[in-house]
Amino acid sequence: MGLSLFDLSGRVAVVMGGTTGLGHAISLGLAGAGADVVSSSRRLEQVSDIAAEIEALGRRSMRITSDVLDRASVQALHDAVLKEFGKVDILVNAAGVTHKSATLEESEAEWSRVMETNLTGTLRGCQIFGSTMVKAGYGRIINITSLTSFVGFYQVAAYGASKSGVASLTKTLAVELAKTGVNVNAITPGMFPTELNAKLITGTPRGEELHMRVPMGRFGKAEELVGAAIFLASEASAYVTGTIVPVDGGFLASGVNQ
Repeated sequence: MGLSLFDLSGRVAVVMGGTTGLGHAISLGLAGAGADVVSSSRRLEQVSDIAAEIEALGRRSMRITSDVLDRASVQALHDAVLKEFGKVDILVNAAGVTHKSATLEESEAEWSRVMETNLTGTLRGCQIFGSTMVKAGYGRIINITSLTSFVGFYQVAAYGASKSGVASLTKTLAVELAKTGVNVNAITPGMFPTELNAKLITGTPRGEELHMRVPMGRFGKAEELVGAAIFLASEASAYVTGTIVPVDGGFLASGVNQ
């Protein structure tokens, strides 16, 4: 079987939050592996740009905005993709926000915004697309967790709590759907400089500390996340569910590095 296990030809993928950062890289990676990919976010210009990139790879796409805070918009995206392609095989939940503040001073409004986007937004995608996958008897759901799902990062309690919730949601949903043909897994990216975190880790003491704690001695490149996504989206992972795959240069394995 070999490389055919990783072939996504004929598959239809939806990537929520797929127009920037790691979601953008995953969208292009899935298209490169053969899938038709609909990459969606709130901004039409970004949605149109990545659709053009996907089409340039010879795959089909659509130009539909959505907001994970708005369940109706996620449902509309689902319905449009189903009408156009007749199915959805792969869902990647990559939409996310972060916020840095001292935990004892965190406003409930900011806490709720982060939780609602990262955790409840992921739930919305899982529920709406997952239900269709269960009816079809096949699906691959890939959520995005964080190093903060496992270890504490200074002054990002809301983000860490939301991503810990995504890790728990991934495992629970995997157990519930295990006999339906729908596999639910997650990827934990290590330190990948993106628009979301650039101000926190580029040229800062925080960034220097993180760099020091990565055994490989460097931050990741967005394309280095693609292999894990293709694996979890493909037949190569047919017997893998409820798993969280770190792509982190050894960060979570690390105790003492010298």
